[in-house]
Amino acid sequence: MKHLLLCMMLSAAFVPTQAQVSTSTVDSLPVSAPTPSAVRFGYFSYTASLQAMPGYGIAAKNMEDLRAKYDNEMKRVESEFNKKYEEFLEGQRDFAPSILQKRQAELQELMQKNMAFKQESQRLLRQAEAETFKPLKERLALAIQKIGREHGYAFILNTDENTVPYINPGMGTDISPEIANNLK
Repeated sequence: MKHLLLCMMLSAAFVPTQAQVSTSTVDSLPVSAPTPSAVRFGYFSYTASLQAMPGYGIAAKNMEDLRAKYDNEMKRVESEFNKKYEEFLEGQRDFAPSILQKRQAELQELMQKNMAFKQESQRLLRQAEAETFKPLKERLALAIQKIGREHGYAFILNTDENTVPYINPGMGTDISPEIANNLK
């Protein structure tokens, strides 16, 4: 009940102020300001815009090279582990119990180190990717904000991964070409 009363009071407070707006006040508003009856919005593909930016190819190549280095190291440590495991399997019948336990412990420790390295390398790759693409993403965000302000859009949608399955082109504007022009 209190909520309903509060809503009625707030709506009553806004009615007189809206009625007092003169046409001279409306005429002084910037052209890009949206009218309450027509919400304008823009839409674009974030991924396509990011990939079209100058510098994206270099950043992607640097990340590919870094991934290749980590992949090569993972293959090397896996190969080393497999070799030691094969040696263990071949000699386990001849090992004394204490040597057998020592070799098993070595293999287990090596396997744990390899798993830790893999997890750490994945974390470092994510961090490197974030740092590598950060300047590009910041430039893209600034271009999007600029276009949004210039055109008076209420919001701008990212159409990647089918997040927006339908957009009425009469109500929204594809800003992809404008973003590309702003990023050149």
